[in-house]
Amino acid sequence: MSVRPHLPGYRWLRVFRNAAVRTGVYVGICLTLVFTAWLVIANHAPFLERFALERNIAAAAILGFLGAVPIFRFLRLPGHLLASSLLGWLIFSLSYRALCLIFRGLSNRLSTFHVFMLGAVVYMILTTLCWIVATIWRARDMRVDQE
Repeated sequence: MSVRPHLPGYRWLRVFRNAAVRTGVYVGICLTLVFTAWLVIANHAPFLERFALERNIAAAAILGFLGAVPIFRFLRLPGHLLASSLLGWLIFSLSYRALCLIFRGLSNRLSTFHVFMLGAVVYMILTTLCWIVATIWRARDMRVDQE
């Protein structure tokens, strides 16, 4: 009797072997959870209204830290940085769209497209800067090796 090396649906999970995809999915899910908790606390916990400024600063700081995880992880790999960050931000943007259906006033300030473009532009600028720095490091290493 032969032994199966993997479960039957394992081939669907092959995409998670890539570190950039795995990081992007994890970051997107974490951003979604933090943002959802922020909205629920802001809208359904009236006794915390006097701490609104502190709540908003804390939630924004957590979102900023989680959004920076792909940058810290793939600082020297711009391609992986771009893939990971855009995948995470896409997941976050899709969940933002779903939350707009629940919280009606959420889309009055920023639409889903604006949220996606805001994150995508920031990540692309940072990816470009990382690519430029990586190119300079490689050129400098090649110059040192030639001497």
